[in-house]
Amino acid sequence: MNILLIYPAFPDTFWSFKYALKFIRKKAAFPPLGLLTVAAMLPEEWPQRLVDINVAHLSEEDLEWADCVFISAMAVQRESARQTIARCKAAGLTVVAGGPLFTSEFEQFEEVDHFVLNEAELTLPLFLADLAQGSAQRVYTTSEFADIKQTPPPKWELIDLKRYASMSIQFSRGCPFACDFCNVTALFGHRPRIKTATQVIDELDRLFNLGWRGQVFFVDDNFIGNKNYLVTSLLPMMIEWQKDKNGLTFNTEASVNLADNESLMEMMVDAGFDTVFIGIETPNEDGLAECNKRQNKNRDLVASVKRIQRAGLQVQGGFIVGFDSDTASIFQRQIDFIQKSGIVTAMVGLLQAPAGTRLYKRLKKEGRLLGHMSGNTDGTTNIIPCMDVSTLRDGYKKIMSHIYSPANYYQRVKTFLREYKPPKTKIPLDLQRFLAFFRSSIRLGILGKERFQFWNLLVWTLMKRPKLLSLAVTFAIYGHHFRKVCELHLH
Repeated sequence: MNILLIYPAFPDTFWSFKYALKFIRKKAAFPPLGLLTVAAMLPEEWPQRLVDINVAHLSEEDLEWADCVFISAMAVQRESARQTIARCKAAGLTVVAGGPLFTSEFEQFEEVDHFVLNEAELTLPLFLADLAQGSAQRVYTTSEFADIKQTPPPKWELIDLKRYASMSIQFSRGCPFACDFCNVTALFGHRPRIKTATQVIDELDRLFNLGWRGQVFFVDDNFIGNKNYLVTSLLPMMIEWQKDKNGLTFNTEASVNLADNESLMEMMVDAGFDTVFIGIETPNEDGLAECNKRQNKNRDLVASVKRIQRAGLQVQGGFIVGFDSDTASIFQRQIDFIQKSGIVTAMVGLLQAPAGTRLYKRLKKEGRLLGHMSGNTDGTTNIIPCMDVSTLRDGYKKIMSHIYSPANYYQRVKTFLREYKPPKTKIPLDLQRFLAFFRSSIRLGILGKERFQFWNLLVWTLMKRPKLLSLAVTFAIYGHHFRKVCELHLH
């Protein structure tokens, strides 16, 4: 069979970096890692094409070539997924769907022929076996968790790496914590399952040998879920690997207790990590208790963030408003925390309840659910909050308007750059990144409303932290994207 793998489009979101990517002439931030991994699990004799709608058009020629379509998506891609499925069915194709969106909402997609849900390592072989016998069922699901030591490396040759700003890799699945609003443990469990260090190095080698030089995102929901294996196996191998393969830097997601382990942070930086995303959520202790974010409780969160920054890791932060315990004071408290901490990339959203979470089950029981979540930080929510809805929405707009106004954003960049200790690993300055400086000088420094703040930041950085000039320009470009997204969703 000719297999067409399709990744639906992302709307303009905080993490799409759509408006920033234009400065380096890239089409998308990340490739579809799940589909690339599924492709490696399909029979070798089946011809394959992959169309990522974020970087290329889905053509009629693609649909005419295909016998069967595999589609995977997250909640935020729901609208594009529906449109894509409709096109495929109109072309008379068999549609097989999997991934987080369909695992949570498969009942909503009547046109799909087969659902291969949960972890494909377990459900895809069952589907393929039945398909070969002519007896494929509509839904394949499992409550078990896969041994990802058996997971094949992604089939990178199906995509054009040059169209992406970053590559992706997975080391672990699962998280030891149990945050009320998070569907990671519902999907992947509490016990982090890991690949071997040898597997990870092999995947990095494959990317390096294909010519990739730049950022690699470890997509783990909590990279430090198994600290012992990190310290004794993976990080030492990555540190050794970096000696011969300089040119790759890494970022990932971790819990805030990373700040308590100086040696772990040092090893991560030596291995090439320069950024971590951390779910801060709220400076309100009652809110942390309400959502069972115990790893964030009873600590000075600003001090924790600054320890991580001083170790050489930029902290990107996730924040939530709309907890039942939130009062009208939460909006200014969030603003104050974000500005003081120097978290430049601060993702703020209204509380949403993903299907399968404890929060979803509780609110359903209380009659407070409003359908499925958008999966986007667009000022929407699928819950009926305790706070007056208009107060909540106005407060959310206040936060976003404040932290991404040029004056406050650029001030926060300086707060971060004062603390940050840059790692030794550097991404080679390719032509597009070199040209990004000139594009930003024109778009932001001449035509932009923030031109005073832009040049002030660059001069300040040259005087105070000259080695961080490239990072300062990157942040200026990020700020342009964040303001565009804010304008889109808040007005």
